[in-house]
Amino acid sequence: MDATELIKKVRAIEIKTRGLSKHVFAGEYHSAFKGRGMAFAEVREYQFGDDVRSIDWNVTARQDKAYIKVFEEERELTVMLLVDMSGSKMFGTRKQFKQDLVTELAAVLSFSAIQNNDKIGVIFFSDKIEKFIPPQKGKTHILRIIRELIDFQPQSTKTDIAGVLQYFTNVIKKRATVFLISDFIAENYTKALQIASYKHDLVALQIYDIGEEQIPNIGFVKMKDAETAEEIWVNTSNKRVRTNYARHYKQQLDSMLDTFKKLGVDSARLRTDQDYIKPLLQLFKHR
Repeated sequence: MDATELIKKVRAIEIKTRGLSKHVFAGEYHSAFKGRGMAFAEVREYQFGDDVRSIDWNVTARQDKAYIKVFEEERELTVMLLVDMSGSKMFGTRKQFKQDLVTELAAVLSFSAIQNNDKIGVIFFSDKIEKFIPPQKGKTHILRIIRELIDFQPQSTKTDIAGVLQYFTNVIKKRATVFLISDFIAENYTKALQIASYKHDLVALQIYDIGEEQIPNIGFVKMKDAETAEEIWVNTSNKRVRTNYARHYKQQLDSMLDTFKKLGVDSARLRTDQDYIKPLLQLFKHR
């Protein structure tokens, strides 16, 4: 992609997602993801109805009047996006590829973060750590993230969710809000997910396409695994083949959702051909 086309794409995504984060998500995001606690702001003279437990006795003794301590929410958070860049991101049968949805979603979350004075960082991963962008604030930083989301070319096509979670917990020591954005076509990540969710506020966002749920009846088709490049011929006219595929997908989905529930990880499923606003708002309101 040349520079001119990249700039146009970045600008188009900025216009849409910045507006959504400001007018739709900002309030819900603020409510859903709390700051680190209450920080001292000032002292003021006691007024009727104030909590007597807030009286600052040292100031009261000096002034010969009752004064209370005033606290405010210590709002600033560190937000991290763990973004799956494996080969399956380039799958999509309807409106868009999974990668297109991931880019827009990550941009909305990024703008929502900086509008609430939070730092935002990103880790791109496949079966290795592809790129780490440390948490920062500011519009320039967000635009860099969007550019990388659009134009970044990973070295690998495979997926290792456990690996990125282990890397993340080693690199980010202070508690952070974490969005793990993936299609979760992976195995053996439960233990790493448990450790990360214990140390951080972890949210799982599954990106999927309706074409992954079941195989259409279209005869013999050559299918290619986007992550391993393995190719096989499949007789989609065979009802048993279609039924077994749909059953396997349902079992994998149920296992994933059960894992999230057991570990107390909030999650949402976002489909490539549907609006992501409603499920994301429902997630925020649920918290």
